[in-house]
Amino acid sequence: MTEHLNHFIEGTGCEASDGRRIPLVDPVTEQVYGSCARGTADDVDRAVNAAHHQLEQGAWSQLDGAQRARLLLKLADLVERDTELLADMDANAIGRSPIEPRRMDVPNALANLRAAAGWANQLEGRTIPSGGYFGTKTLSYTVREPVGVVGAIVPWNSPLMITVWKLAALLAAGCTVVIKPSEETPQSALHLAALAREAGFPDGVINVVTGYGAEVGRALCEHPHIAKISFTGSPEAGREIQRTAGVLFKHVALELGGKSPQIVFDDASFEDALRGCTLGLFANQGQICAAGSRILVQRGIADRFAAALADAAQAVKVGDPREPGVQMGPVAKKAQFDRVNRYIQLGIDQGATLLAGGVSTPERGWFVRPTIFANANNEMAIARDEIFGPVGTVITFDSEEEAVALANDSTYGLAATVWTTDLVRAHRVAGAVKVGAVGVNCWSPLDANLPWGGVKTSGIGREGGFGGALAYTEEKVITVLLPK
Repeated sequence: MTEHLNHFIEGTGCEASDGRRIPLVDPVTEQVYGSCARGTADDVDRAVNAAHHQLEQGAWSQLDGAQRARLLLKLADLVERDTELLADMDANAIGRSPIEPRRMDVPNALANLRAAAGWANQLEGRTIPSGGYFGTKTLSYTVREPVGVVGAIVPWNSPLMITVWKLAALLAAGCTVVIKPSEETPQSALHLAALAREAGFPDGVINVVTGYGAEVGRALCEHPHIAKISFTGSPEAGREIQRTAGVLFKHVALELGGKSPQIVFDDASFEDALRGCTLGLFANQGQICAAGSRILVQRGIADRFAAALADAAQAVKVGDPREPGVQMGPVAKKAQFDRVNRYIQLGIDQGATLLAGGVSTPERGWFVRPTIFANANNEMAIARDEIFGPVGTVITFDSEEEAVALANDSTYGLAATVWTTDLVRAHRVAGAVKVGAVGVNCWSPLDANLPWGGVKTSGIGREGGFGGALAYTEEKVITVLLPK
């Protein structure tokens, strides 16, 4: 079936202003199955103006926190109703097993919507004692106001979940939004916007403009009515967004990926660590910003652990994820397929030992075999660069201090995992690694109540938790002179 997807602006589907379109390609068959509108600066202007109107004088501007909460809860119920449809949209768009978004992405999106409904009525100000005004007493207090219209730029790897991370919090805060989904995966964002209309959100609160980052993303960053850009994607694109938006003094939140270490000590539960490392490597074909692709293993168990990881990689059934028994589909696009294979070849050329997988040459589809390297060091490209594919690199360490040094010797700092049964060591190492989130004996735990984000090249700002909603507000101070 051919999909003909358009923008969603002010409650209505519409073509691009110049009629141009972007083909949608199935990563399993490499066949075009549809198209989406190729957005222009004019399309962005229309969407931003609709969002700005709702923010300043539309029905949305009149709603209080409790009313916004009720709308968020209605939206959550509709997302839950359409769980399978939304999961299949994301899975089919990137060649992912539909089981993963049904078990992970949609439940996480639901949790964020319902948590945000609770935050909507809790964005409280505070009273602040002050020294008065030229000898006269004053009352000073603050109020939380929405930061404004938000430009939310979303990647292709977990479209629904990451869209909702941004959307739920900004709606709780009273903001309005223009969403730019990836040009490869616009389906779930468009359906989410339609569900919001069904839930009763006023037209113009949530708008979706599909298209390329260089056109739609840049127009969002440059638009005078956009107050904040929330972006998830590559460091290269994040730098460009910060340069463009920063000149205009816009708020910017950037989640830019990582090269996350999983530190396996020799006292860890071998089977638990093996399962966790395998999940961290191969979930969503390794196309996860927090993928635990640097496997740091203490020397005494390193060879055994690397061999077990290789066995696990070889046991993964790769193929069309819509077929029974298939555990891993293709990577999402041709450019990603070429990138992953290029890094696999670099690993071989730089002297790492290939234990499983290798360069892939399928007849059709962008399928990459799960790949494990051993006898690697932290200077190799496969250990330093974010590959965004099912490739794991095993690096050996001797002491706890060396493990921490290796973990921190990275330009990234998104997440890390510590596998150990020593509770004191777990806390000590978790405190020492320079990342935004640490899992102890669990890989990358995501929860609607927890903040998420990184340090260093992994970005700035946090999403999730109550702080995620606060990040979409400005704190205004009001001082009242009190009569004598």
